[in-house]
Amino acid sequence: MIPKPQLADLSVYQPGLSIAHVRERYGIDRIVKLASNENPYGCSPRVREAVIAHLDEMHRYPDGAGTVLAHALAAHWGLDASQFVFGAGSDDVVLMIARAYLRPGDETVMADRTFPQYRHNARVEGASVIEVPLRDGVHDLDAMVAAITPQTRVLWLCNPNNPTGTFVSHDALVRALSAIPEHVLVVFDEAYAEYATHPEYPDARSIVMQHDNAIVLRTFSKAYGIANARIGYGVAHASIIQTIERVREPFNTSGLSQVAAVAALRDTAFLEQCRTKNAAIMQTMYDQFASWGCAAFPSQANFVLVDVGEDARDVCERLLKRGIIVRGGHTASVRYPTHIRVTVGTEHDVQAFLAALPEVIRR
Repeated sequence: MIPKPQLADLSVYQPGLSIAHVRERYGIDRIVKLASNENPYGCSPRVREAVIAHLDEMHRYPDGAGTVLAHALAAHWGLDASQFVFGAGSDDVVLMIARAYLRPGDETVMADRTFPQYRHNARVEGASVIEVPLRDGVHDLDAMVAAITPQTRVLWLCNPNNPTGTFVSHDALVRALSAIPEHVLVVFDEAYAEYATHPEYPDARSIVMQHDNAIVLRTFSKAYGIANARIGYGVAHASIIQTIERVREPFNTSGLSQVAAVAALRDTAFLEQCRTKNAAIMQTMYDQFASWGCAAFPSQANFVLVDVGEDARDVCERLLKRGIIVRGGHTASVRYPTHIRVTVGTEHDVQAFLAALPEVIRR
């Protein structure tokens, strides 16, 4: 059997270490996981109630189109239900976009340090990847627009960006969109948007309404706290959604994930509490990093990428021995070899991390 030749040098995605793995490896009972950008407060109680109520439908196939969720989101966004497509997490929608719009010989533009699945899925489809260096950790929109050619089909913009947490403002995006030709689909991946508090963070609804070549991605895995349910979505002009629907698997999201998402969406008070706690605890982290002289990127997400001044691989390993799981910047997709990415966890977990970090940094 001969697979696609472009798969030969592609690596398998490596998720963050699990609590069970670290407990077994190091024999530590108390584990603090700050590596996967999960919501440390779990999900809304309404989600549990909705999922339990749906258990009697386990023998039924789900609604592949997610009709109830589509209408709930349409009301939330002030758009039409035909403008939404669902995936098993927003990364599933990334895959579908690549499958629908990219082919061998096409080009796709993205930042050089961003969510690795853009590159991965583009390569699977045989497209050429044009990577544009970040500028101070932020997408360089002028350079990205300049990189567009007649062969460019998709431009990816992670906002806030993973792994830096930085964002591009609404005005900057509007200016960039005015210079991007109609033959390029612009993907705004806003997986962490619900955590953003900056007044200049983009208004995704207006972007979708005004541009036929833009799609915004969101997920319920982060601030809504249902990562295990695996559900995210894209919102765009109906014509884009119809194209992506042609490559979507018939039942790619479960009924349980759909009812969980509807319940999560409706509990706005829980979401606001999570956002408020995240901002306050993140500020505590920034204050402590500053007191140590450790530079950190300004984040609008629920994680911080901080420079610890030495090999991130070693620092991560030393923290693991103390039961603290963080993400190192030494990986091929991140390429910040002296940085670690730390999820904003509960106050207790973050304080445990902040107490451990000075013990493992040698400088």
